[in-house]
Amino acid sequence: MVDFEWYRSFVSIYKHNSVSEAAKSRIMTQPAMSQHLAALEAEVGCPLFTRTARKLVPTERGKELYSQLAPLVETLEETTMSLKSASLPELKVIRIGSAHEFYHEKILPQLTKYKLCTVSYFGMADELLELLKEDKVDIIFTSKKFVTPGIEYVKLYDEEFVIVAPTELDVPDMAALPAKERWLCSQQWISYGLELPIIRRMWREHFKKRPLIKPAHIIPNLHMILKAIEYGAGISLLPTYLLESSACARAKVIFEDLKVHNELYIAYKMKHKHLPQMKDMLNIIRDDA
Repeated sequence: MVDFEWYRSFVSIYKHNSVSEAAKSRIMTQPAMSQHLAALEAEVGCPLFTRTARKLVPTERGKELYSQLAPLVETLEETTMSLKSASLPELKVIRIGSAHEFYHEKILPQLTKYKLCTVSYFGMADELLELLKEDKVDIIFTSKKFVTPGIEYVKLYDEEFVIVAPTELDVPDMAALPAKERWLCSQQWISYGLELPIIRRMWREHFKKRPLIKPAHIIPNLHMILKAIEYGAGISLLPTYLLESSACARAKVIFEDLKVHNELYIAYKMKHKHLPQMKDMLNIIRDDA
């Protein structure tokens, strides 16, 4: 007889392409997870994954079984959690973790829609994750997805970053990527951090190499970076939502073809997933996004 836990383990392995990562997400040991998969494959009568050096790749039978099982498993888990949520304490205050800029642009305008009090914390992605793991916040908005037991990530949307320069900066008309790279390397850059976040990704995505630039200014605040650009201090990469909400007549987007995308996630403890207050807040944020 098939054990329901085998199905849950199979769905988790399918999502993570890894027995070890699936085991972490379900707070199980790797041998127990492997045993579940082996038992299900024996019951089905054929392999559900092809094992490669780096990950598990689902077979055609595995894909077919996942499409049948995933909706049923998720519905049953949601029903089970909904029954449990009735006995869980209500969240009268929700604690939010976010970067300053995202909070200012996307969360602050929605505060009046939340039917509960909020306490907000600000920090970088790794700092926000630690706050969530330590139960100091209930929900975080982050651009990094870490595999952590008991924490679920839901993609919110893709942020779009573009190169922004002072309006008075003379930008030559050029089409060739090498010419654009040489010109960009000659400019003064303003970066969010010494490791050139986003700038490094843009360089690798479009120029297929690491950027050989040294930023003139490090300013860990996107609003202040925009203000510095308007004052003529240099160029940088900024999210388009920041430009849309600002009357930045002294800044302009250049080389629009060199845009880059950054995934943004909502993360929360799975134990809070089915609390009505949490679900209401997630719906408000996702509808706005």
